[in-house]
Amino acid sequence: MPITTHGVVRWREQLVFEGGGPGKPPILIDGDSRAGSSPVELFLVAGASCTAADIVSILEKMRVRLESLDIAVAGTRRDEHPRRVTAIHYRFTVRGEGADETKVRRAVDLSLEKYCSVHASLATDIRIDYDVVIA
Repeated sequence: MPITTHGVVRWREQLVFEGGGPGKPPILIDGDSRAGSSPVELFLVAGASCTAADIVSILEKMRVRLESLDIAVAGTRRDEHPRRVTAIHYRFTVRGEGADETKVRRAVDLSLEKYCSVHASLATDIRIDYDVVIA
């Protein structure tokens, strides 16, 4: 049976909204990116956090004792409307006992190619690349 996920968004003023999962603390969203993160910034954060959750689980199974995981994400957008994202670049900075580039890259690849539901929902023409820093 298909799983249904829900969200709510409420207009506050101008291009400012609040939204999130029903019954959860709201996130401030601003179409002008002044009072809060823009919808596109949140889109990028959604991909990064989905991948992060997978990476934490995968590295744990690889017996890496994770101390920190930081992800910087940048999206390239078209100049003309719709100003959709055409490319995403991640920088994964990982620190932990047993962490090495091979394990981290394997975890990232598994997430991006198999497990992350956000990435599985993206248009197939969005180019995704990344680099890894072991701290």
